[in-house]
Amino acid sequence: MKIRVTGIGGLFFKTKDPKTTKEWYKKHLGFNTDDYGCTFWWKDENGNKCSTQWSPFPEDTKYYNPSKKDFMFNYRVENLRELLKILKKEGVTIVGEVEEYEYGKFGWILDNDGNKIELWEPIDSAFL
Repeated sequence: MKIRVTGIGGLFFKTKDPKTTKEWYKKHLGFNTDDYGCTFWWKDENGNKCSTQWSPFPEDTKYYNPSKKDFMFNYRVENLRELLKILKKEGVTIVGEVEEYEYGKFGWILDNDGNKIELWEPIDSAFL
């Protein structure tokens, strides 16, 4: 089991009009969009079906706070709670508490530039 990042879980960014942005990407780039954006499916080195989420957010979202950036990366991890313990010992700022949903566990940290990073221990089968 890896105790660090295993892949990109999502790309999240702010836009003036998320609906129009999703429509543009659907029309011009073929994204299969829904209310949340677009889910890209791929297989890891073990042949497991995995997902990466692409999601435009409204400009006034508070989801990226305390970061002041217009984007947030989501990275896939295998053992979120253990990784957060290690990162805390290494002096990394942990933001909030772990949240659990039927599609996985989420935790947040700040990188050296103050960018909020979302860490996701996925349950990809929840999307199938």
